[in-house]
Amino acid sequence: MDKHILITGGAGFIGSHVVRLFVTRYPRYRIINLDALTYAGNLENLKDIEERENYQFVKADICDAGEMNRIFAEYGITDVIHLAAESHVDRSIADPMAFIMTNVVGTVNLLNAARMAWQGEYEKHRFYHVSTDEVYGSLHDGGYFVETTPYDPQSPYSASKASSDHFVRAYANTYGMQTVISNCSNNYGPNHFPEKLIPLCIHNIKSNKPLPIYGKGENVRDWLYVVDHARAIDVVFHKGASGETYNIGGFNEWKNIDIVRLLCQVMDRKLGRPEGESEKLITFVKDRAGHDLRYAIDASKIMHELGWQPSLQFEEGIEKTVDWYLQNEEWLTHVTSGSYQDYYSQQYEGRG
Repeated sequence: MDKHILITGGAGFIGSHVVRLFVTRYPRYRIINLDALTYAGNLENLKDIEERENYQFVKADICDAGEMNRIFAEYGITDVIHLAAESHVDRSIADPMAFIMTNVVGTVNLLNAARMAWQGEYEKHRFYHVSTDEVYGSLHDGGYFVETTPYDPQSPYSASKASSDHFVRAYANTYGMQTVISNCSNNYGPNHFPEKLIPLCIHNIKSNKPLPIYGKGENVRDWLYVVDHARAIDVVFHKGASGETYNIGGFNEWKNIDIVRLLCQVMDRKLGRPEGESEKLITFVKDRAGHDLRYAIDASKIMHELGWQPSLQFEEGIEKTVDWYLQNEEWLTHVTSGSYQDYYSQQYEGRG
C-alpha cells in the first residue's frame, strides 16, 4: 500500500463519506477508520465498504494517548485526516469539559503520536485537521469569512475547535510537521445524525412532531452538501500546500426559518400531504445562548488554487437528502434509539 491513512471520526456523518470516498477511489491506500462509536458514530454508515481489502475499522478514543501511540506503531500510519470531534453546540453548553477533552486534548494526543512516529521524516507525512467556520464567530455587517479572518469563537464548541486549530499550527511551527487545516460551513445530506436542523425536521415532519425553531429563525448559515465536502477534503489532502488553511463553503446562505419552510414544502409533496400542512408544525422557542447570527464562507481560495467547487445547489441537495431519509427509514430508526433518546429525555429537543 502506498499510504496508511488514519481517518478519525470515520463512522460519523462527514467522516463516513470521507472514508467511503478514499476507500473506493484509492485502492492502493490502506484506510484505517478510527472511531469511539459514541452516540453519533454508526458503522451502519459504512456497510457498503466494510469488506473492502483496503479498509479497516479500529474502535478507540483519541483521548487515550497510549492507545494512539499504539495504533500509529501497529498500523504504520503515514498520514492523518482528523475529523473526530464533539460537534453539537447545545451539548457544548451543557457539558463544556467533554468538548475540551475530545476536541483539544484528543487532537493534541494525535499530534503527539504523529510527532513521535514521524520524527525526522516530517516531509513524508501529512496531518490534516478538519475544522469549522464557527471559530470565526458571527458576521453582523455583511462580508464573508476568509482564511485570514481573526478567530472569535462564541460557544464552548467553537472555542474548543479554535484551540485545536491553534495547536495544529503550533506543532507545524515548533516541530516542522507538515499540516493543513480546512474550515467548513454547515454540512447536510445522507447519514446526518438527527439532532441537527435538517435531519431533525425531516424526522419530525414525517412523524407529525413539532418543528422547534430558535428565536425568530433568522440565523443565517452557509450550507454544503456532505459529498461535496468529502470531495474538497480529498483535494486539500492531495493538493493543499503545507501550512495553509482552506475555507470550504457551498455559497448557499439560508435563514433557518426558510430552510424549515422549504423542507415542509418538499416533504408535503413527497408524502402526498396538502400544501402547507407541515408548516403548522413550526414552533418558535427561546433562542439558544450565544447563538451567532450569520456564518458565510468565502471559498475562493480552494476554488482558484485547488480547482474544487460545489456540485449542488441547496434546493437540489435538499431533494436528494429528503429522498435518502425516506428510503432509509430503518437507518433513522436505529440511530434515534438508545443514547440519543436518553439524552433528549433530559434536554429540550435539538434545534439547528
